[in-house]
Amino acid sequence: MAKHDVNFNERLQAAAKARQATLKNAKANAPENAPDYAERQAARMAASIAREKRREESLVQKLAKAEQKTKEIAAAVLAKERAIESEKAEREEALKQEAIQAAALKVQQKAARDAKYAARKARRS
Repeated sequence: MAKHDVNFNERLQAAAKARQATLKNAKANAPENAPDYAERQAARMAASIAREKRREESLVQKLAKAEQKTKEIAAAVLAKERAIESEKAEREEALKQEAIQAAALKVQQKAARDAKYAARKARRS
């Protein structure tokens, strides 16, 4: 074998050492080992909580607006229904008045006709 030939076991050992070195380097550079890691995590947590709170407040406001809009729509619909009912009642009253006037006119016309016939009959007799 040549001086630079490496057998299979040596290659496995070299790979294992390289993995160990990479793992050691990664652990050394891990964010948890940074001196201000706890402060940054606390700041992130506080920001997350504040964001959730704002989101909830926004949702509550949206729900309140939706409820208010629903109430306004319901009030508008109720007012429109009342206006329609009022208009319907007015039309019915107008129709009743027209019917009464028509009946009164017919009675007057009949009375005038009867008087005319009675006058004619009185003249003939």
